[in-house]
Amino acid sequence: MTQRLVVIVAYPGFVLLDLAGPCEVFRTANRIWRDLHPVGEAPYRVRICSVNSELWVLSAGAVALLADAPIADGGAVDTLLVPGGVALDALTGEEALGWLRQMAPHVRRIGSVCTGAFLLAAAGLLEGRAATTHWQHCRQLTAQYPGIRVDHDSIYVRDGNVYTSAGATAGMDLAVALVEEDLGHDVAMKVAQSLVMFVRRPGGQSQFGCLLDAPQAERQPLRELIGWMAENVSGDLAVGTLAARVHMSTRNFSRIFRRELGKTPARYTEALRVERARRMLEETGERLEHIARECGLGSGNSMLRSFVRVLGVPPSQYRERFRRDAVIPE
Repeated sequence: MTQRLVVIVAYPGFVLLDLAGPCEVFRTANRIWRDLHPVGEAPYRVRICSVNSELWVLSAGAVALLADAPIADGGAVDTLLVPGGVALDALTGEEALGWLRQMAPHVRRIGSVCTGAFLLAAAGLLEGRAATTHWQHCRQLTAQYPGIRVDHDSIYVRDGNVYTSAGATAGMDLAVALVEEDLGHDVAMKVAQSLVMFVRRPGGQSQFGCLLDAPQAERQPLRELIGWMAENVSGDLAVGTLAARVHMSTRNFSRIFRRELGKTPARYTEALRVERARRMLEETGERLEHIARECGLGSGNSMLRSFVRVLGVPPSQYRERFRRDAVIPE
C-alpha cells in the first residue's frame, strides 16, 4: 500500500478539536492497520502545516501547537483538511488562498471541518458545490457565498472530491468516512469503536437530536403537557386530545403551540415518537414493527417515513450504525 500524506492546515485562532480529532482518527487507523498487517508502511502520514513561516501556532483556546512545516513545504499531498477557527481572516490573505487554489487540483481530496468551509469558499473551491458547516453558521455561509448549495443539517457532505463537515466532532466522523474509503468498512468500524465514537455516523445524519433545537414552552400548561406527551408517546396525541387537556380550542391551541415550540403539534408529536424509537433502536433488539407500535408510529413503513423526514436516515440503517452493543467485525 502506498502511504498517503494527510496535511492539516494550522492558522492563528484555529479550533484545536477540529484539528486534533481527525489527527487521532488517522493515527488510530494506522495502529489498527498495523495490527492487521504487521509488514509494510502505515497507511497514513499526517503533517500539520502552518500558514506562515512561524511554526508555533496559537489555537482559539490559547493552546500553542508546533506545526511540522509551513504550507509551502507540505509535500505531495493526498488529503488536505482545513479546520474551523475564530479568526477566519487568517487564511484570507491572497498568498494562503492562492496556495489552496494551487493545491486543490493536485490533491486526491480536500475538506474542511466546521467553519473551515468559509476558507474553502474564500478560495473559490466550493462555488457551485453542495457543502455544509456548523448549523449556527449555515445562514452566514449562504448569504456570503450564494453560489454554494448549503446543506443546513447534514454532519458532512461530499461533492466530488471536496468534503465539508459540521462542527468539531463531525470532523472525526468525516475522517472515519475517509478511512472507510481507503481501508474498508471493517477498519473504519474498529477505529470508531476504539475512539468510543458513534459507530460511523452516515453523512446524511442530522446535526441535531430530534428535539435538540426546539425552543422551550413558556406557558406552564404547555410545559406540563409536553411532559405528559413524552410519557404517553404510544397513546392518543391527536391535536383535539392535546387541546382538551389544556382546556383550549383546537385552533387556539395549535396557534400557541406552534408559536412557542416552533413546530405544529403533529410535527412535534412525530419528533417525540422518533426520539423514543431512536432510543429503542439503540438499546434493544426489538423488531421494527414492534418498536413502531410501542412508539405510536403505527407500522414499520410509517416509521420509515418518519425517520427519513426527521433524521434523514432509515431506522434499519440507524440501528446498524448506533446500536450500543453492536459487534465490530473481526
